[in-house]
Amino acid sequence: MLVNGIWQDKWQPVQKQDEQGRFLRQTSSFRERISAEQVNCMAVSTEPLYTLYVAYICPWATRTLIARSLLGLEEYIAVKWVEPALTDYGWKLADGANDIATYMHELYTQTDSEFSGRATVPVIWDNHKGQIINNESADILDILNTDLESLKQHKLDLKPTELSEEISWFNERIYHSFNNGVYRAGFATSQQAYCEAYEDVFETLEWLEERFSKRVYAVGKHITESDIRLFVTLVRFDLAYYGLFKTNKKRISDYPNISAYLNRLLSIPAFSMNTRVDHIKQGYYSIKQLNPNGIVPEGPELSWFKYLGERK
Repeated sequence: MLVNGIWQDKWQPVQKQDEQGRFLRQTSSFRERISAEQVNCMAVSTEPLYTLYVAYICPWATRTLIARSLLGLEEYIAVKWVEPALTDYGWKLADGANDIATYMHELYTQTDSEFSGRATVPVIWDNHKGQIINNESADILDILNTDLESLKQHKLDLKPTELSEEISWFNERIYHSFNNGVYRAGFATSQQAYCEAYEDVFETLEWLEERFSKRVYAVGKHITESDIRLFVTLVRFDLAYYGLFKTNKKRISDYPNISAYLNRLLSIPAFSMNTRVDHIKQGYYSIKQLNPNGIVPEGPELSWFKYLGERK
C-alpha cells in the first residue's frame, strides 16, 4: 500500500482487521462526480474524456463494466484494465494500457502525491486533467446511470425512483452477508470470524434461492443495479470462493433457482462479455497468502460457460 505517496513493502490482500480477526474493507478516497458542463463536453468530444480502469478479476470493477455496456456508454468512457495476477506492487496495468503508468498505485500518486492507502479498482480517470475523479464502485454506478443520463445509447434506468427504496434495501441486504461476506470468510484470521461469515453467506444464498422461485430479477420486473451487484459475486462463487475462500457448503450450481437466474443474466451480452473466467481464476489463485504455490485449478467446468464463447 501507499504511505504518504510512497509504496511500502509488498502488496497484502487484507487492509485491516478487528481484534477478533474479522476482515475490514477500506473506505474509498476519491468521490467526485461528473458535472452537467462536463457531460456537455463529452457529448461533442471526438475522443473519450474519461477512462475507466478495471480488473476483470474484481467484482466491484466488473459492476461498472456491466453498467457501461448495459447503458451503451462505450463511446464516451474508454476502458483500460490490469493484469489478472496480483503483484508485489499491487495491480499492474495490462500491455497497451500502460501509457501513463505501470502500476495502479502510480495513478493514485499522480492524483495525490501524499496519498496513503490501497490503490484499488475501479477508477474513473480524467484524461485531460490526468487525475482520478472517483474510485468508489457504488458512486461510479450512479455516475454512469444518473450523471451521464443524456449520453445513454440504451434508455435503461438502473435505479428508477419508484424502486429506489427497495433497491437500496436489497443492496444492503446482500452486501455485508454475501458480496463482502465471501471476503470476510476468505480473509478471516480466526475461526470465529470465519464461521460468522460462512453462516452469513449460506443464509443469504438460501434466502435468494427462495426469492428467485418467484422472481425473474432481483427487484422489480426489469434489470436494475441490484442484479449487477448480485451477479458479480454469484459468477465468481464456484470458480473461486467455493474453494479458495472456504465457502464450501454448497456451490451456486447446487441451487436450481439461483442457477436459472444466473443463466438469465449471462444470456444478456453486457453480462457475458464482461465475464472473464481466465482472469477470475488467475487473479484469485495468485493471492499468495491463500495459495502460496500459485497453482491455478483446471476446473470447474460449469454449464454457463456456453454463454462466454471465446471470451473465457
